[in-house]
Amino acid sequence: MNGITGLWGKMGRKRREGLVLFLLALPLLALSFAFTYVPLYGWVYAFFDFRPPLRLQDVEFVGLHWFRTLIDNPVRVRQVTEVLRNTFAMSGLGILTSWFPIAFAILLSEIKFSGAKKSIQVLTTLPNYISWILVFALAFALFSNDGFMNNLLLQLGLIDRPIGFLQSGNHVWLTMTAWGVWKGLGWGAIIYLAAIAGIDQELYEAARVDGASRFRCIWHITVPGLMPTYTVLLLLQIANFLNNGFEQFYVFSNAFNMHRIQVLDLYVYNIAFTGRAFSLATAVSMLRSLISLVLLFSVNGLAKKLRGESII
Repeated sequence: MNGITGLWGKMGRKRREGLVLFLLALPLLALSFAFTYVPLYGWVYAFFDFRPPLRLQDVEFVGLHWFRTLIDNPVRVRQVTEVLRNTFAMSGLGILTSWFPIAFAILLSEIKFSGAKKSIQVLTTLPNYISWILVFALAFALFSNDGFMNNLLLQLGLIDRPIGFLQSGNHVWLTMTAWGVWKGLGWGAIIYLAAIAGIDQELYEAARVDGASRFRCIWHITVPGLMPTYTVLLLLQIANFLNNGFEQFYVFSNAFNMHRIQVLDLYVYNIAFTGRAFSLATAVSMLRSLISLVLLFSVNGLAKKLRGESII
């Protein structure tokens, strides 16, 4: 104990502070290692013809067979092409709507009555904590064949028979994007509200002295002040272009809209647990992770050129 105390006393102030910060971050580093890097061992299944309940050492080593299957099998190529189309469409719409939280944060910051501002912020943030299962239950109550919307339209005489809102795949990209925006709008605006709070208030005072209106202050001060934050978040979103998530599309999927709603994460789940092709699912997931990694470093290089600093 005395030796540790003596060693601590010999260390410089900055080294002691650095060690304390490292020890504080150590549990988070351990969790990241346990849940992010250790599971990478599962990639080995992509090189075997794994069939449960057999052990890995009891199945045949097939090398790159499952990777070649994604290219050589016409049916699989058509499926992957359809899945990538859906993935790109969902991610593209997500990028196109990525400015919604910044606009909402600006509008929220302009509300001067603190009670109304806090109430709106709480109400718009709560959906982020609602599981997608409950969101689907709400959607089912509103838009199913026996739901509120169809009953209302039937009573008004606007339709003769119920409309299959949830069964149709025609507008599923838009509806999934709309549900995602509704669920994440308030939560996404929090970081922009923090960025707005960090903008120098003297800029607004100087602008008002020069006769600038509220809109001019927003356009020439608030928006430029939020652009660095928006740029970083947008670049990270582009880096995760192939990661749409799983829960939302799983609960909203059905036999009628599967050809439009099945994104890459849902496809991996379906071929693993429905088709029992665990090795093929691992190969697809492995390729997705590698492509996402390439996108991340590409976007990081782009950020370094455009902003002069990298994001990682």
